[in-house]
Amino acid sequence: MKFFKLFPILIWRVWFYCLVMVTILIVLPILLILIFDERFYKSFYKIANTWGKTILFGMGFRAEVIEMQKIIKKKSYMFIANHTSMIDIMLMLSVVKNPLVFVGKVELTKIPLFGFIFKRTSITVDRSCFNSRKEVYNEAKKRLDNGLSVCIFPEGLVPSDESIVLSEFKNGAFRLAIEHQIPIVPMTFYDCKKRFSYTFFSGSPGNLRVKIHEFIETNGLTLKDKGLLKNQTYNLIYNELNADSKIKN
Repeated sequence: MKFFKLFPILIWRVWFYCLVMVTILIVLPILLILIFDERFYKSFYKIANTWGKTILFGMGFRAEVIEMQKIIKKKSYMFIANHTSMIDIMLMLSVVKNPLVFVGKVELTKIPLFGFIFKRTSITVDRSCFNSRKEVYNEAKKRLDNGLSVCIFPEGLVPSDESIVLSEFKNGAFRLAIEHQIPIVPMTFYDCKKRFSYTFFSGSPGNLRVKIHEFIETNGLTLKDKGLLKNQTYNLIYNELNADSKIKN
């Protein structure tokens, strides 16, 4: 009986990996042209935006977005959100139209095919290496100077304990936002853990609710303020997730 219950989930999960690989392979010839020249990044991002929407649609997901403040086109931001699932990247890509660059762990580059694209288009960091962490700031400055935005999941890693509402934030996103005086756009992803967590035999198609909160301005702030800025952003997303959990219960 248990087998018949888990088998559809197995097929659905395997379909996810197939869908990711096949969709990348379809556009790979174009990607190979775009990802080797930073001047083409905005064109690459348009494809990435469509790819993210395609993956979500193909998995039976539908993004529902609540915008507390409108994102202005051609303006640079620091996008942050809670991190609970592999589909967080696809959801971020599908929701945000402004070309953004992800800052992510170097381990993602080891994923076949996806890792190659990720390495060429994102800022990777080895958190065990000081020089690698330092280089992130140089790379981010270059991308911001080119009119792009940056996306960081400030928890750093997806918590292995799925009962954790929100892990402690790292400083990187807030330091970068202050140094470049760009607004922080906090985003709450309510349903990614429920719909597609790292527990293999779990999840289901359905809505993925996203709340784009009012932006947090960094004009006039200094690095001395990064701790307060981090706590303010953490509490905003944590309280939002907690309130949603109480409504469900």
